[in-house]
Amino acid sequence: MKSIVAVILILGAFVAPAQKYVCGKPERDSTELTAASVYIATAPGFDLNTFPEIGALSCSSDKPFFFSIALPEGSYRVKVVLGGEQASATTVWAEARRLMLEKVSVKAKGSVTRTFDTNVRVPEIAGDVSHRVQLKPREVGKLDWDNKLTLEFNGDHPSFRSITIEPVHETTIYLAGDSAVVDQDVEPWAAWGQMLPRFFRHGVVVANDAESGETIKSFVSEQRFAKVMSLIQPGDYLFIQFGHNDQKPGAVSLDEYKELLADYIEQTFAKGATPVLVTSMNRRTFDGEGKITNSLAGYPDAVREVAAAQRAALIDLNAMSKTLFEAMGPEGALKAFMHYPANAFPNQTEAISDDTHFNKYGAYELARCVVHGIRADKLPIAKRLTKDMPDFNPAQPDPAATFDLPATPIPAKTYVANDYGAKGDGTTLNTASIQKAIDAAAVVGGTVTLGPGAYLTGSLFLKSSVTLDVPEGAAIIGSEKLDDYPMLPTRVAGIEMTWPAALINVRDQHNVTITGKGTIDGDGPIWWK
Repeated sequence: MKSIVAVILILGAFVAPAQKYVCGKPERDSTELTAASVYIATAPGFDLNTFPEIGALSCSSDKPFFFSIALPEGSYRVKVVLGGEQASATTVWAEARRLMLEKVSVKAKGSVTRTFDTNVRVPEIAGDVSHRVQLKPREVGKLDWDNKLTLEFNGDHPSFRSITIEPVHETTIYLAGDSAVVDQDVEPWAAWGQMLPRFFRHGVVVANDAESGETIKSFVSEQRFAKVMSLIQPGDYLFIQFGHNDQKPGAVSLDEYKELLADYIEQTFAKGATPVLVTSMNRRTFDGEGKITNSLAGYPDAVREVAAAQRAALIDLNAMSKTLFEAMGPEGALKAFMHYPANAFPNQTEAISDDTHFNKYGAYELARCVVHGIRADKLPIAKRLTKDMPDFNPAQPDPAATFDLPATPIPAKTYVANDYGAKGDGTTLNTASIQKAIDAAAVVGGTVTLGPGAYLTGSLFLKSSVTLDVPEGAAIIGSEKLDDYPMLPTRVAGIEMTWPAALINVRDQHNVTITGKGTIDGDGPIWWK
């Protein structure tokens, strides 16, 4: 009986009516967007403190702006009618910078309709609140893991006339991988997984479950693989790329790596889905003759071996990236990797010299390599690739000088208290650790957040331009020891005296915010006995 009910619920979700939002005069069965349309959990609207101009026919701006709508986990088809009073070139990113539409040009007062499919996910597995993906502190509260769909409109006078959103069930490509695949949410970092949606027409959904720092083993232990297996359906795909972290000392041996690859393949086949192994791309390691040297030990060969033994599809991104980077040359490849002088971007006070991770240009070129591999393998999803992009030859990369994708606004830096020593075990006193994170955030302005857990602390003092974010799953618990609350001069009933400081204090500061769905608990017998 439960199975029948589940099927009915699922089918019901797929036939839910489309929701349409229009700028200007509302149409039948649509919702008008106005200057007062600000996103809240119960109402769609403009989000992240961005507000376009609302004209008679379009919403437009000379800056990037965001639109969000609360939605349950699942896949959605989005139809946007772009265009406004001025000529525009609009790029649309979804969630944490997934590239959906690239620089769609529209003449002044004209309109162009585009459709794409995207995905919303939450940490809970199969709706069980006690079975969740073990998110890292950096993931908590981020756009990829919330109960809403967020669209970013960016570019030259970005504008749209209407947005229509409806649930769909289409072929889904799930991505399992590390920081070279993940949706990198902060400029200028990027990875090929977040670029991949741009190359597909509607009818294929890319669900990027990759995360920075993962190995093929930790992806299982953190319940990320279980999350994918709970959703994957017959006809879907699982693209698997690990290696950069697996090769580190004590991480994952080659034998265990191959065993886990085989297990991923077996479980994916058992679901009626198609596993696709992707060898890890090379780092920027050139020899004196301008040739890429192998920095990944035997892991790429292990992928090739397992793919052949298990008869799984293989995209040899390792080989293609060698060709690609050698075509760029040692100096040209700098433009694909994370190499920037200090202060090239907001909150970036030190120079970046990183030969492993990529910017948008590098990620885009690698995504084109993956798309080339999809075509070369003759995977059925190749039929849904966009028709505006020819096949790619890694030996002939796109010129870096002509590549340009608009940059997502860089949010104030987030300071995770756990990185400063805070422990959410309910017993460790975290006053000093959390205060260190607050003090660091106060230097340039930013957000202090916590990973899941219970954080015991005494008095905390928030400072100007600091946001304290207590996300769902995190709790700040006030110590019951009076000594953890310093005595401060104050006035009670008109009488000057000293009194213990509060749990959360804001004294002579400005622009301070406390937010989040977590808990701040200052209760305790010491205060009411």
